[in-house]
Amino acid sequence: MINDKRADPDELLASIEKEGQGKLTVFLGAAAGVGKTYAMLEAARERLAEGVDVVVGLVETHGRAETEVILKGIPVIPIKMQEYKDKSFKEMDLEALLEHHPQLALVDELAHTNIPGSRHTKRYQDVEELLAAGINVYTTLNIQHLESLNDVVAQITGVTVRETVPDRVLEIASQIQMVDITPDELILRLKEGKVYVPEQATEAMKKFFRPGNINALREMSLRYTAKRVDSQMESYMRVHGIAGPWPSGEKVMVCVSSSRFSARLIRTAKRMATRQNAEWLAVHVASPGRLPKSEAEKDTMAKNLRMAEKLGAEIVSLHGDDVVEELLTVARKRNVSQIIIGKPERTRFQELLHGSIVDNVIRNSHGISIHVISGQMEAASQKLGKKANDSRTSIGNPNLPPRKKYSYTPYIMSVLMMTAMTLVVSPIQSFLGPINISMLYLLPVLLSAARWGKLPAIVTAGMGVVIFDFFFVPPFHTFTVDDFRYVISFVILMIVGFVTGTLSGRLKNQIKYSRHREQQVSALYSLSRDLTAVDRLERVLDSIARKIADTLDGQVVLLLPDERDKLVLSQSSSSDHFMTESELAVATWVYVRGLKAGQGTETLGSANALYLPLTTEQGTQGVLGICFNNQAESVNPEQIRFLDAFAGLAALAINRIKLADEARQAHTLAESERLRTALFNSLSHDLRTPLASIIGAATGLLEDHDAVYSREARQDLLQTILQGAERMNRFVNNLLDMARLESGMLKLNKDWCDIQDIIGVAINRLDIVLAKRLLDINIPAGLPLVYADYVLIEQVLVNLLDNAVKYSEPDSKITISVRQIEMKLEIAVANRGTRIPETDLSKVFDKFYRLSSPLQVSGTGLGLSICKGIIETHDGDIWAENNELGGVTIIFNLPIDYEFSGKVPVEGGD
Repeated sequence: MINDKRADPDELLASIEKEGQGKLTVFLGAAAGVGKTYAMLEAARERLAEGVDVVVGLVETHGRAETEVILKGIPVIPIKMQEYKDKSFKEMDLEALLEHHPQLALVDELAHTNIPGSRHTKRYQDVEELLAAGINVYTTLNIQHLESLNDVVAQITGVTVRETVPDRVLEIASQIQMVDITPDELILRLKEGKVYVPEQATEAMKKFFRPGNINALREMSLRYTAKRVDSQMESYMRVHGIAGPWPSGEKVMVCVSSSRFSARLIRTAKRMATRQNAEWLAVHVASPGRLPKSEAEKDTMAKNLRMAEKLGAEIVSLHGDDVVEELLTVARKRNVSQIIIGKPERTRFQELLHGSIVDNVIRNSHGISIHVISGQMEAASQKLGKKANDSRTSIGNPNLPPRKKYSYTPYIMSVLMMTAMTLVVSPIQSFLGPINISMLYLLPVLLSAARWGKLPAIVTAGMGVVIFDFFFVPPFHTFTVDDFRYVISFVILMIVGFVTGTLSGRLKNQIKYSRHREQQVSALYSLSRDLTAVDRLERVLDSIARKIADTLDGQVVLLLPDERDKLVLSQSSSSDHFMTESELAVATWVYVRGLKAGQGTETLGSANALYLPLTTEQGTQGVLGICFNNQAESVNPEQIRFLDAFAGLAALAINRIKLADEARQAHTLAESERLRTALFNSLSHDLRTPLASIIGAATGLLEDHDAVYSREARQDLLQTILQGAERMNRFVNNLLDMARLESGMLKLNKDWCDIQDIIGVAINRLDIVLAKRLLDINIPAGLPLVYADYVLIEQVLVNLLDNAVKYSEPDSKITISVRQIEMKLEIAVANRGTRIPETDLSKVFDKFYRLSSPLQVSGTGLGLSICKGIIETHDGDIWAENNELGGVTIIFNLPIDYEFSGKVPVEGGD
């Protein structure tokens, strides 16, 4: 037994050994019967003796007595019976295993395919979920089930293994233990019935379990394990700075098409990249002449790209007229050192006619190593597979797609066009002459090519040759010709039909492909534009659902977490949505794991819809689900990548809205904190000071039982009480006005007002504050009336005058001036005191802004902010300026009503 403890401790080690991630141990063997399950159970019993919580998720004993004996004593999670096509099958109960959450789980036969309807398509995906949940896993695997070795095993043994495991699963394993026995011992075990029942064992020894096959599989297992040990040693030397010859970085590129042969190229590229520890790309170039023509080719193309992605390749899809140029451009841009390309089985004539991509790549590679792999074996297998599919279709297999219905309309139309052309030309054939007649018969050929494609164009050209020869080439009404040069005309006519039909078909495919790409790009652009223009979550979700549903012809749902982090339906593209309890369970799994699942994936593939996580750097924001209207069509990788782009945009938009809401909440909290601080400060000064004055004066008056105070003293005490009360009243009014402004509850009670009256009332309200100040009031005669809220404008002037008094020297003059500028009335209040820095002039209207001043100034910093809110509610403007007298002037204007700018309207009049 060879034990390899984690061969590659770089990125894969970091990903698998992150906090909370389980560790995987793989018991690797050359073939069934070498003792992998027994070795796994032995190791599990040792862990159990050490006090580790070990449970059996699923172990296949296959009736082997020694395996059943060693299994006794290890706790077992009961298996789950799965119904499929009226039969019951045993499957691992993944839910129960996750709920139990042991330290170590035993899961046999990693390459097993689960019964349809299970959460995952493959058992290795169950293992990946166990690892993600922090559960360590022991599992078993035969080397022939490794995806990158699939074609090599088929070539050696003649048996194509259908159940495969991606190489990445073994690459993230923290430990690999190889279980090995000699071929003779394995064959002896087969004969003794310890691997299969006698009838199966005899058949297996004739086909798969031959000594040569077993030795080849053993060599592959040993080489794989040795490669991992070598990689471990190399990593150890790198980490500890041990000098050595390090291989230079390599990059491998494989050319992928819709041919089944591409699967072999992909596996070869994977093996080469693994051996060289290199990055690798899978490149597909869609050219007008090489687009998939049938649904089967499209499906094969999707499978090839899915396989490359599953094996760890970076997928690159391009579109261009010259395949060779596109391939080599990508290779040079991405610094590719080796290209793997397949050589299709074509005749020399076909290569001369269509050109050889392989030869052109080799000719223009310029320093890039080219690996050419022949497709002879694959071509034969494709023919056999096609025959098998045809035979299965002939007996009515319901699982195969129906054949495309053949249309005879193009050929009927070709006959009609040729007949019509003959009827038109026959009466005037002597006038036209043979040359012009032959040119006229090109018209139906061109029309057929443009409308129906290559084959109808060739048929039309053939009919044209026959009709032209029969009716218009001497000797007439025969298929012979007197002049051999007419044969050249016939050949040219056929070539024109072939070439125009081919070019027309390519052009149609290119237009269809370009239109499809344009729709995708346009949809992404339109969605991104719409999402940037809205700032409400409901509108964002509605835009996402509508755009995706219209683009991909399906129903779309968006599910977001609620306050309890439970996924709920937030938006649907239609009222009759497809969400059920089972579909919601799939969406919840996607939200929790942050991985795609559902239709078109290998996880919970029986779901009716495809579910994608809306993931950002802040985590999963929700789930996007789409149920295609045409359920018969499979979801291809291109659609999934397109939906990934949609999901990325949607996640960013939803996250942006959430962050904006959080920012507003944070701003509100900050403002509340500032208000709280200001209130505390004001309570300590603006309320306590006048309260102390009021209490002191009132106490003095109440305790004056003997009339000690003179009349003048009593008057002063009452005046003190009045001043304190008015000061407190202004303070409370400011707080209430600011609250009404911010809540939007401020309602204007407009009427026609004389600005001179408002100024007079404001001065009277501040008569005590302004008692020792000189007022300079400049109001010209004949000013128009303004349509405003009398009380609020009075409050503005009171605040401005109070502010002017606070920030000016005692006994200094305060100026009030009014003037009309066009259709606005401008009012200015100026003082002489401390100037405001130019950079702070706009800040004086901010809430809680207090200008630094040597004077002892009280207040909350809300007065000018309230003035700004009131004036802007009246559609006016307010601003501050430094004046020439060394002080500050606050100016505001009010619009003058255009219709009644010169007089007060008469009650009941117009």
